Amino acid sequence: SNDFSSPSFSVAAALNLSKAPETYDSYSFNLADKYKLVAQDELREEDDIRENALKQFREWIAKHPLIKSCRTDAPFLLRFLRTKKFSIPAATEMLEKYLSIRQIYPNWFHKLDINDPDLEAIIDSGYLFALPERDERGRKIVFSSAGKFDTSRFTAAQLIRVHSLVVESLLDEEESQIAGYVHIIDDSDLSMAFLGIWSFADIKSLAHCVQNSLPMRQKENHFVNLPPFANKLSEFILSVLSDKLKDRVFVHKTMDDLKTKVNPKYLPKEYGGSVSMADCIAQFKAFVKAKRDQLVALDDMQIEITKSSAFWQDTTDADIAAGVIGSFRKLEVD
Repeated sequence: SNDFSSPSFSVAAALNLSKAPETYDSYSFNLADKYKLVAQDELREEDDIRENALKQFREWIAKHPLIKSCRTDAPFLLRFLRTKKFSIPAATEMLEKYLSIRQIYPNWFHKLDINDPDLEAIIDSGYLFALPERDERGRKIVFSSAGKFDTSRFTAAQLIRVHSLVVESLLDEEESQIAGYVHIIDDSDLSMAFLGIWSFADIKSLAHCVQNSLPMRQKENHFVNLPPFANKLSEFILSVLSDKLKDRVFVHKTMDDLKTKVNPKYLPKEYGGSVSMADCIAQFKAFVKAKRDQLVALDDMQIEITKSSAFWQDTTDADIAAGVIGSFRKLEVD
């Protein structure tokens, strides 16, 4: 049942980044019925709706005066269509922002190369990786141990790049596009130093980037064993989230508490599952290495950035993030 060796993970041929190719690959829905049902119920996805949406999306890209090169294959475009429940205006705006942030912040979103020794070392450390099995709802589980990030050796930019690498490696999987993702963060060894590597400007920019530019259906976020100094911060962050997002964030005092919400059999062996953490990481790395050329080629996508780009229009969440940090700095002093 190891997901990383399933057929849908065959590595795509070289990416075609022509914004208006002569022909487009045909698409057929080949997933199990359970995904088909979720797609219909939650995303309003039907064969004719999907076919029509892909056609419109491709025409929009071909005519877009600022997009110079972009993937137009179905798995790529379906990331946005499914995240936005097949609303063409919402999906096209998200693609615009996605292309823009990759270009405005290359130190975060470019060179997503597993052969970069620093990025590889961060993944080897167990800081962040995806688990081999999907949960009972078909969702991909991404696991993180915050305390394993070596703040004396790596920067905030490298941390964000590792997150980008992990996320980007998973986004073409159609099972996840439909069923979504679960994030589990073990914060038991989280240190003040981890929060210390972030600058005020970084957090503001990052909040702005993440807002409406990541084509990823995040279904649940579980934080476990938050140290006392981070409790106030988590309370504050929860207070500014929308109700919809709030309902997807769970803060657990203990591992046992987490296990009432997440079946431990999907977790690494050290947390109650059957596959050791080292094996989980090795399997995930092999999967990312198989996709390496494709991930690195994404840097050749190009959009011209203008002051009227969708990216600049939406600053409210960046302001909220600034408030989060401001309040947290005050908390430290109190």
